[in-house]
Amino acid sequence: MQLTDEERAIAAGRDGDGASMAMRILAESARLIGATRLIPVRSAHIDGALYHGDSGTLFAEKLVAGGAKVAVRATLNVGALDLTGSCRVRLEGTEREMARRMMRAYRDLGCEPSWTCAPYQAGHRPEKGTDVAWGESNAVVFCNSVLGARTNRYGDFLDIACAITGRAPDNGLHRVENRRARIVFDVSALPPAFLASEIAWPVLGSLFGRMVGNAVGVVTGIAGHPGEDALKAFGAAAASTGAVGLFHIAGVTPEAPDLEAALGGQPPEQVIAVTPAMALDAQRRLSTAERADRIDAVAIGSPHLSPRELEALERLVAGRKLAVPLFACTGRHALDASGPERRVALERAGVVIVADTCVVVTPIMAEVAGGVLMTNSGKFAQYAPGNTGYAVLYASLADCVESAVAGRPVLRELDA
Repeated sequence: MQLTDEERAIAAGRDGDGASMAMRILAESARLIGATRLIPVRSAHIDGALYHGDSGTLFAEKLVAGGAKVAVRATLNVGALDLTGSCRVRLEGTEREMARRMMRAYRDLGCEPSWTCAPYQAGHRPEKGTDVAWGESNAVVFCNSVLGARTNRYGDFLDIACAITGRAPDNGLHRVENRRARIVFDVSALPPAFLASEIAWPVLGSLFGRMVGNAVGVVTGIAGHPGEDALKAFGAAAASTGAVGLFHIAGVTPEAPDLEAALGGQPPEQVIAVTPAMALDAQRRLSTAERADRIDAVAIGSPHLSPRELEALERLVAGRKLAVPLFACTGRHALDASGPERRVALERAGVVIVADTCVVVTPIMAEVAGGVLMTNSGKFAQYAPGNTGYAVLYASLADCVESAVAGRPVLRELDA
């Protein structure tokens, strides 16, 4: 691991104790993973501002006390509190104060208070080929795959070290040779109606993640661009069930104008021919509820809902009253873009708007013994049982809304 004279000076304290700590953390992390140098990055997305315990707050405050400031644009992932006041977070006392201090510290470091897991929906969209340092699994996979920028999956605290130093280790997905696909994931045998449906993308993403793991794969058999919300859902599910940091879709994503380009002119190491039976099994795996005759809540918005998805939600609710809570997680930028009228209409119907955070990472939903949560999110389906104690029933957005209105599961969409 070789540092430049500039990097050595920062590590030695030239720019203050905070920058020195960040550089030493980054340099040692780079050495441990086998990088031989650091490279400049243009931006960062910080996942480490979510309160998991006092040590995270004290770490951020130590950086602030040492005079550290981010050297590049740095947006913030979800925190543990909804600072917009949209919903009630059940953190109390010391935990609430420490979570608030943590969020304040990251703002003091110069980070943008975006508070979203989907910074690409809030205007943070680095150009193709740009090196960045992003945390949050769905943001990382979207950044690499859909935008064509280059980042590894930077964990908590290493992400802010990269932002303060403006550098990252030169390894992994920063290097062109590691970005070509090794595995072909062929969905051409699936029914066109299924591939055109909303439910297909979390389902196929969860299957892709399980089968590909941390490798780079290319999806073939997609007729046209499905839209960013579909790609967002696919990547989030793939990064939840596997360790996917980059996927390609032939003819759709920027580094895959065709299959040959995605493979870098090399033969694939494996071809996975996805059958309808495999897709159906993947869809059924997303539901963990033993019985489908009750629901206690509906949660959508992981990743955070886009303005287009908020519009679809309002259209489906259509002014009706909900019989069970429907938690809609989104970013403050999406609320601003949607306008106050949409928010008023949704809240009047009984939708609980959750901004700046998410129901799976901080206590918002009521504690219900044996509770059942319905969702259209592959990421929620993966994490909700362990994080909230709720069993999951996976369904389309339309079925989620109809179920919230009826107060019981309404499953009308066809299976894969």
